[in-house]
Amino acid sequence: MKKRDEKMSLTESELIKIRRQLHQIPEIGMLEFETQAKLIEIIRSMPQTYFEIKKWKTAILVHVHGKQQGYTVGYRTDIDGLPVEEQTGLAYASRHKGRMHACGHDIHMTVALGILSYFAENQPQVNLTFIFQPAEENASGGKQLYESGILGEWMPDEIYAFHDNPELPVGSIGCRQGTLFAGTCEIHAKFIGKSGHAAFPHRANDMVVAGAQFVNQIQTIVSRNVDPIQAGVVTLGHFSAGTIGNVISGKAQIDGTIRALTQKNNVLIQKRVRKIADGVAESFECKLELDLHQGGYYPVENNPQTTAAFIDYMKNTPDVDFIETLPAMTGEDFGFLLSKIPGTMFWLGVESPYSLHSEYFAPKEGAIIKGVNAMIGFLKKRQTVVGNK
Repeated sequence: MKKRDEKMSLTESELIKIRRQLHQIPEIGMLEFETQAKLIEIIRSMPQTYFEIKKWKTAILVHVHGKQQGYTVGYRTDIDGLPVEEQTGLAYASRHKGRMHACGHDIHMTVALGILSYFAENQPQVNLTFIFQPAEENASGGKQLYESGILGEWMPDEIYAFHDNPELPVGSIGCRQGTLFAGTCEIHAKFIGKSGHAAFPHRANDMVVAGAQFVNQIQTIVSRNVDPIQAGVVTLGHFSAGTIGNVISGKAQIDGTIRALTQKNNVLIQKRVRKIADGVAESFECKLELDLHQGGYYPVENNPQTTAAFIDYMKNTPDVDFIETLPAMTGEDFGFLLSKIPGTMFWLGVESPYSLHSEYFAPKEGAIIKGVNAMIGFLKKRQTVVGNK
């Protein structure tokens, strides 16, 4: 563990123990009651001299009062799990059937607690607001929390967060200027016509054919509407229609996702999906029910100023293995917070042969203390800079 003059109340072995406890109790977004209670217990065990704590639904906000008032740096971690049945075989595997921290939010929480424990012992120059946020995976928890008004006078002037990355070396820090993650939007389309006998197609209105036309036409959006030097994805992963081969289906349900590296392109693709769906419904004289749901899953667009400072620190710190990364088409609701508050998201390498969301995903715990130390160092330097503004 990196030596420093100041104290940190949580040691590396304690952090690993905490991570394993959190790993055993994954909960779905907005239902993280046991997780919230465990986090509160750990936070309350730290010195409280500089702390104020608020709860909102299953979220926790910890405001650390700085020596100077008037500026606040934010740090956010997500706390929810996924509806995945764990298959890692670990001694500390999930105790909640059908639930798993398959996206590594247990690592995210543990790093946040390590950073917080340092500033519990060492008063920061400026205010810090730590956000333990629910429902990143399923319900735009960041958007909900922001729009609730709970941040109030604790609203950060800039904000930081990370996501673990199984493809990067243990403890490495990955980041880039511009977009780190894509913005996403769910597609839910239902075409409703008229079922009938396969032998009498003229007496029915076949929604298999209508749905197939929708699927085919959707493929032209990225190839013919999105600038070729920019990125976009439209994937339709579910098509459900009919019951048996000799009955014409009167309904077709099609579901998918939009991914784009800018909000402008995400909106463009959404408009084209809607126009195509409307056109298919008109041409087949059928009813359309279309839901395009983006919620808070905006592109994670890093702020140029905060990201330049972050990258400069990480590149020039001997104990940090910094890697400049490419953008990814994964989604993250931190994008909504970055659309409201300037800030930076980065990767923390956890080196696993299995991908995020895999039932076998087992991040290497050596990344925890490296992530904690890197962020403590950056936040110490950053608060000195902003405190002198």
